[in-house]
Amino acid sequence: MALIIFLAFSLLLHGALGDLICEELPVELCSYSIATTGKRCLLETDMTKEGETKFQCKTSEVVVDVLKEWIETDDCVKACGLDRNTVGISTDSLLNPQFLAKLCSDACHQNCPNIVDLYTNLAMGEGAYLPTLCANPRRALSQTRSSGAAAGGPSYSTAADIAAPGPYYSYYNGDYSPAPASAPTTSAFAYAPSQI
Repeated sequence: MALIIFLAFSLLLHGALGDLICEELPVELCSYSIATTGKRCLLETDMTKEGETKFQCKTSEVVVDVLKEWIETDDCVKACGLDRNTVGISTDSLLNPQFLAKLCSDACHQNCPNIVDLYTNLAMGEGAYLPTLCANPRRALSQTRSSGAAAGGPSYSTAADIAAPGPYYSYYNGDYSPAPASAPTTSAFAYAPSQI
């Protein structure tokens, strides 16, 4: 009986002392955060009864393998060219050369493992390999534009629609691992909004 009480108290105490729960985060810290459960936090909009739009922090279904209880720093958000007020998760920014330049910069790539992991997984979901995009973004972007695949315009999705495979970038020491056999070996970046 004493063991059961001890275990119950331990679980309650752990929850009271430090679980990071997305719904309890202020909206200013929501984007790019990771809950104790390992799920990404997601900034979403909601309509109030008065018809006004308000932001809410929600838990997504996108699970991060490596990091938990993570609130991204403002330095990383800035170094990687991101905006803390980003709603949802989208691959559209990977089509922007200025964003890719910041994402691929040493300041971001060497110091911001959470953001690198997120965009590695987003690129993989689009059939691209982030180190390849970083090595030759112009070629990747020109192939995307010339393919006509993006002609339908951007598409936004909820986090529940995005699969998050494990990263292929070793972000703790900055080394790239070889591309997996299924990853493209060229700079082909296939943008397919309907597949997100």
